[in-house]
Amino acid sequence: MSIRGVTKTYHGSRGVKNLSLDIAHGEIFGFLGPNGAGKTTTIRLLLNFIRPDAGQISIYGKDARADSVEVKRDLGYLPAEFALYPTMTGGETLRYLANLRQGTDFAYAVSLADRLELDLSKKFRQYSRGNKQKLGIVQAFMHKPRLLVLDEPTGGLDPLNQKTFLHMVEEAAAEGRTVFFSSHIMSEVERVCTRVAIIREGSLVTVGDIAELRRSLVHRISVTFAGPAPIADITAIEGVSLVDTEQPDDHTALFAVRSESLDPAVYAIAKYEITNLVSNEPSLEELFLATYHGAGNERGA
Repeated sequence: MSIRGVTKTYHGSRGVKNLSLDIAHGEIFGFLGPNGAGKTTTIRLLLNFIRPDAGQISIYGKDARADSVEVKRDLGYLPAEFALYPTMTGGETLRYLANLRQGTDFAYAVSLADRLELDLSKKFRQYSRGNKQKLGIVQAFMHKPRLLVLDEPTGGLDPLNQKTFLHMVEEAAAEGRTVFFSSHIMSEVERVCTRVAIIREGSLVTVGDIAELRRSLVHRISVTFAGPAPIADITAIEGVSLVDTEQPDDHTALFAVRSESLDPAVYAIAKYEITNLVSNEPSLEELFLATYHGAGNERGA
């Protein structure tokens, strides 16, 4: 999937600006940003629900606008908010959608519902929010599309069903299918995605492998020495700074260490007798917060 220079504005207000992304076949790609950053606008552009003011989108070599019908035949979509037929049961809804698509293995759809513990005999209006979300997940996955576009997919799911859903995403990628995973929940994106993009105020601010993005942050290392902490020696190393001297004595210190300076810092600390050491690896959430630091209030689509 390729997005090239896509811009969309709403009556002069922000939508997305000059958006460019390449997503590989079989990749689970995370698309992060708070509400109003432009995530849903981007998805609507991908699906040709709205049209860009400029730029081009290609999905499996086909133009997302000119070949929209053909593209959608091989695409599964779960919107952040959706509604299905209130008086139809879950099973009737899936059967109806399977018939529309033709060639869908209905037994496979039922097996997905079983994995998510979804009762297909109930009417849609009788479902809780979580069960409505499960039905949405099943309809997105059941025809084994080459591309899955998932917008905030775990809303309303309990932890066990979240785990099952993430397994389903991993299985889809293992079969060579592509997943575009839009979310603001860092832990689930960090678990399944290989690469992420962070969007702010309609513009991309970061794109990269999760491991590489972590290296741009700092580790926090809490060290307890047998004697007084040698703060001057440790902070003399480039990339290392003192965050705090932890109480009740002067033996424990908390250091911030840039990832590229980790080896020199560890070697310096190892020269002293240590009674305890705790290192916290930077998380995707820290990257997200660092990216948004000072961004102000988010507005728009």
